[in-house]
Amino acid sequence: MCGIWALFGSDECLTVQCTNAMKIAHRGPDAFRFENVNGFTNCCFGFHRLAIVDQLYGMQPLRVKKFPYLWLCYNGEIYNHITMKNQFEFDYQTKVDGEILLHLYDRFGIEKMASMLDGVFAFILLDTANRKVYLGRDTYGVRPLFRLLTDDGFLAVSSEAKGLLEIKTSMSTPAKIIPFPPGYFEMFDLKLNGKVQSLQMDRFHCCTEEPKHASYNNLEGLGTGFELETVKSNIRILFEDAVKKRLMTHRRIGCLLSGGLDSSLVAATLVKLAKEEQLKYPIQTFSIGAEDSPDAVAARKVAAHINSEHHEVNFTPEEGIRMLEDVIFHLESYDITTVRASVGMYLISKYIREKTDSVVIFSGEGSDELAQGYIYFHKAPSPKAAAEDSVRLMEELYLFDVLRADRTTAAHGLELRVPFLDHRFTAYYLSLPEEMRVPKNGVEKHLLRESFKGLNLIPDEILWRRKEAFSDGMTCEKKSWYTSLQEHIESKVNDSQLEKASDLFPFNPPTTKEGFFIRQIFEKYYPGRSKWIPHYWMPRWIKATDPSARTLCIYKPDKDQ
Repeated sequence: MCGIWALFGSDECLTVQCTNAMKIAHRGPDAFRFENVNGFTNCCFGFHRLAIVDQLYGMQPLRVKKFPYLWLCYNGEIYNHITMKNQFEFDYQTKVDGEILLHLYDRFGIEKMASMLDGVFAFILLDTANRKVYLGRDTYGVRPLFRLLTDDGFLAVSSEAKGLLEIKTSMSTPAKIIPFPPGYFEMFDLKLNGKVQSLQMDRFHCCTEEPKHASYNNLEGLGTGFELETVKSNIRILFEDAVKKRLMTHRRIGCLLSGGLDSSLVAATLVKLAKEEQLKYPIQTFSIGAEDSPDAVAARKVAAHINSEHHEVNFTPEEGIRMLEDVIFHLESYDITTVRASVGMYLISKYIREKTDSVVIFSGEGSDELAQGYIYFHKAPSPKAAAEDSVRLMEELYLFDVLRADRTTAAHGLELRVPFLDHRFTAYYLSLPEEMRVPKNGVEKHLLRESFKGLNLIPDEILWRRKEAFSDGMTCEKKSWYTSLQEHIESKVNDSQLEKASDLFPFNPPTTKEGFFIRQIFEKYYPGRSKWIPHYWMPRWIKATDPSARTLCIYKPDKDQ
């Protein structure tokens, strides 16, 4: 996890512009480099490093003697870099996983290069020999990327939008800053004056397609057909492979553990594989919540079962409210459920950075979207509608849950790893018959739970625990975190302000005082940038006025909660 930043064709002095690169310094606390591009005096790269792989040669922009005309800045981890190196007999000069991008690009070109990467990534690749600039982002946007492009061809790129907000341009109006779309690459022509022209924007992978790199990773035991036992076995094999490949690091590994199904499966599989790989330290797990909260209680049970070194962070609504402004600043979002859930994740990340030496953090993001885990899926009108909404949620992850997970951990210099968003695992799960993936017997994610039944990987009561939103599970059912937040905001926003919300905020106008309050903070830091979030996250197929599952008529807590 790093911070990448670059300018091509700047009209202003680079010394002035590069101060903007420091706005994303939290993403890479280990080292910083700012480098001009030879022959293009108004082009430069900025890089903030979090050292995870190859401590010696991992600084960027990455350049190797074999390709002196290639400059690479990337944020991410390429899990199959050794497989690809051996497959094509590439001559490596470093141990950096990102070096594979240079070799694949040289051999196959940009589109095949991007499609062969098994991992999470955002990249800026400059080819001075052919005068081309390329941008690309992984299938689910696990790693963030924003771009600014003016009418006269000045291109600025940053891991987070805050690194572009005060970029000086020759335009009279603020330049548009947009999130780069996941699963795409863009090719620019680089002119002699450093300006660019966009030539091509194409998708190299979508979540329903088996990734091209899968053919180079033969997994033993994978079956064919949709017989239930075969499917369950395949799910286990692919999930374990997704966790195993993510052990690639020189830094200590930890895991977020809410006590829900998803994080528990990740943590248990991680502990199991860590023992098999003979890691020299115990896996640390981390939970956050009030002492009597459902999450805290469930996480304790799982940690005891898997024998992890467990840490509990006590959560109080008062502390959450104090952190709200910092959280919204880091998020670059005003989506209500994203903000609510981010507060706990921000606080637990803060604890990990300050109190432990874990840096690479596993988490359970993506499972609810993939396996139809949200409670509203019980109300889906048909398996087809449920399957279509699952794909929609997967394609929007970069706007909501993945955005939350990245920004809250990156704010504290941690690297997040999300096995449920493994390209091969997700493509397989989404290829299964629609009827297999829907909730069954009143239980969401039934197929996923059934796949791990009888293994004693996690306690049975956790395997079949009902869905509880992270922001809800941190507090007891009698009084949710969102209720405390709304009570605090009640005195901060009056009725007349809310009535004028649509005049003040015509795009995505807030309809509640909580939404108004959050939007005010967002506009303070990011005025006029509301289109970064195209719509609010809300449940479907049910009359919902609030994104919390606890407000839905179909919400049924577990008996022990």
